[in-house]
Amino acid sequence: MGFGSSPMDQCCAILKSSIFLILLTAVGLSRASIHIYDQNPFREVGNAYLISGGSEGIAASDHPHGRSIIRFDNVTFWRSNNAANVGLVQVIIFEAADRDNIGGSAYGGQRSICCTADLAKLEGCKQGEVISTPSASDKNWPVVLNIYFKENMLSTHIKNNKEVNVKKTGMYNLFFITCDPKLKAMKVSGRTVWRNPSGYLPGRIAPLMKFYVFMSILYAILCAVWVFQYVRYWNDVLLLQHCITSVIALGLLEMTFWYLDYAYFNSTGTRPIGITTWVVTIGAVRRTLSRILILSVSMGYGVLRPTLGGLTTKVLLVGGTYFLASEMLNIAEYVGSINDVAGRARVFFVLPVAFLDAFLILWIFTSLSKTLEQLQAKRSSTRLDIYRKFSNALAVTVIASVVWIGYEVYFKATDPFNERWQSAWIITAFWDILAFALLCVICYLWAPSQSSQRYAYMDNKGEETDDEEAESLCRETPKGSIGLVEQDRKDGEASDQEEAEEGKRE
Repeated sequence: MGFGSSPMDQCCAILKSSIFLILLTAVGLSRASIHIYDQNPFREVGNAYLISGGSEGIAASDHPHGRSIIRFDNVTFWRSNNAANVGLVQVIIFEAADRDNIGGSAYGGQRSICCTADLAKLEGCKQGEVISTPSASDKNWPVVLNIYFKENMLSTHIKNNKEVNVKKTGMYNLFFITCDPKLKAMKVSGRTVWRNPSGYLPGRIAPLMKFYVFMSILYAILCAVWVFQYVRYWNDVLLLQHCITSVIALGLLEMTFWYLDYAYFNSTGTRPIGITTWVVTIGAVRRTLSRILILSVSMGYGVLRPTLGGLTTKVLLVGGTYFLASEMLNIAEYVGSINDVAGRARVFFVLPVAFLDAFLILWIFTSLSKTLEQLQAKRSSTRLDIYRKFSNALAVTVIASVVWIGYEVYFKATDPFNERWQSAWIITAFWDILAFALLCVICYLWAPSQSSQRYAYMDNKGEETDDEEAESLCRETPKGSIGLVEQDRKDGEASDQEEAEEGKRE
């Protein structure tokens, strides 16, 4: 569209673009490499009847041993008994950049996908067929395949193993369309196979397979370093550090299973339901345990209190609810075909997880603020320093999350046709990187060492501002040592009573 175009031409271009939007929103998107059609009915959109065959990003065929193709396997169209003896079904394959080449002008104030008698006179299209204009960069696109119903035939099909070669990188869309109202009750069965040069992984998620190899290596390195310290200072290991070990192990398992899931998907074209179910469950457990761990640390568990007391039930209840919500969302989004859940249904699963995350963030920072105040009042410099670093890391994580959510919304809002699909994998990868970075900070702050007990809860010993100073005082005043011990015991008991009362109030 040139800058000197008339308002009418600009209006037509906008309406052509809106045709593509309506097609996508009407039938949804599927990113699975093998798209299966099981007697799927056609739907009325504008003056056409159609069904989506799929939408995927496909890379140019520059691989020495692979091709980029869209293949039709036993794709059959079925019509009712009272249908006309003749009929036409068209298969349209086009790149998102050429979306304006599908559909005609807004003659009579109505958007047109099919050519009408009036449009045939105005634009020279063929009445009863989809309006399609050759692409400026490639005259062979969009691809239009005509499939005819012959006399007394209730079904017709595309030639089996019919292939369409893709030679240009882009976001490709497939639609089955008919302009004949007598075929509006038609259904389609069969499948189409979409393949990139390196395998069956959809272009939008193909880079994630290498990414999960990278993340598995990072988790393996972290696990090795942590286990070395864990075994070395086994006698000084705290219960909190056992929980951190579990999170690291779950993270390593999750990244490894994600790689296996994507490797199988890339070689076969379908997701393994068993592996995918396992990996999303492991991920849900890891995220739940991570949030409970952070919440418990923020409450001073193991530092100011030996247990969570009356808050244990509440923490476990929130954790269990978060696990169920996260598990349902992941199963709906990943198990089976990718992104087959309709927009409203996905929001139904996303909202509980988002609400629980917001609630946990508020609870964590509220508890962390109280813990910092108590540590500062007791002048526990070692533990206060650790908690300040921990609170700073959490603040950075939350700020980065909010900024990234804003970017994700902007990314999707400014790319309605998914033309930036090659960088879409970064949206998913960021959250795994952020979670790993926060885990590394926690491992650094609470690493097993000889001094682990210095920031652990010390029953009946009170809060000493400096261990060496306390020892010197005891040595210099041997006669008063008993009095000091008794005073420490009283302080410890008073501290325990205060924590118990605080737990009941919360």
